[in-house]
Amino acid sequence: MITDFHNKTAVLTGAGSGFGLECARIGAKLGMNLVLADVQADALERSAAEMRAAGAQVLAMQVDVSKAEQVDALAAATRERFGAPHFVFNNAGVGSAGLIWENTLKDWDWVLGVNLMGVVHGVRAFTPMMLEAAAQDPAWTGHIVNTASMAGMVNMPNMGIYNVSKHAVVSLTETLYQDLALVTDQVSASVLCPFFVPTGIHQSHRNRPEGMAEEKPTRSQMIGQAMSEKAVTSGKVTAAEVAQMVFDAIAANRFYVFSHPQSLSSVQTRLEDVMQIRNPSDPFAYKPSLGADLKKALRAAG
Repeated sequence: MITDFHNKTAVLTGAGSGFGLECARIGAKLGMNLVLADVQADALERSAAEMRAAGAQVLAMQVDVSKAEQVDALAAATRERFGAPHFVFNNAGVGSAGLIWENTLKDWDWVLGVNLMGVVHGVRAFTPMMLEAAAQDPAWTGHIVNTASMAGMVNMPNMGIYNVSKHAVVSLTETLYQDLALVTDQVSASVLCPFFVPTGIHQSHRNRPEGMAEEKPTRSQMIGQAMSEKAVTSGKVTAAEVAQMVFDAIAANRFYVFSHPQSLSSVQTRLEDVMQIRNPSDPFAYKPSLGADLKKALRAAG
């Protein structure tokens, strides 16, 4: 766990908005060195300028986390400028919706590339560096936080690719936690599972890769996008509050970070489905009108 963040180094992907930006703001206040990465150049530039104005030492790089070579370059630049990072926040992510059979291969490549492989690349590039630093100094501590989602704990309909990507991140991070515990007491991990929080993820289409811009969304994707936008923008918990939860979890060495703990009843229901070998429960039991509206919209679309 890290209890004193001053003069420590944080690597933050998706640092131009949402949780990444808010964690950068906290890091700057705590006197951290900041390595900021984002695929969106203008957002990254604004974030870097703000953190420098706040007095932080900043290394900013435009990075597409789905590209292994770009994350490797980020890791090399981090080592050269600040040494091994103490806090790595594999946070960059994109949203997606639609009936699972309607998603194209390009949809799968994009969402899994960013949400899953982006985390894989971050873990692969930075963990050995952190373990090396820990081996050289018994007092050195580090922490990796991977952003998943409540969609990594339950499976809401009409958002299949996103669910798959986030379940994979939960699995990856639980395994990372156990693997790290086998080899060191100085480096650990947490998984962040936010629910609906206003972050800008519902506008992920702004960063769709070249070649996807001409693809017209299906009716189910448009319906899912509209529902997601409504839910995200009406969220009561802020990105800044979630960012503080991340820092609190690092200081307490707490693995699971939930923005909406009250939503864990849905996770319990899913696990009880598994334990009792029963069919999946209605995911909209807590709000039947929502499920009825989605079913009506999709059947009308057919």
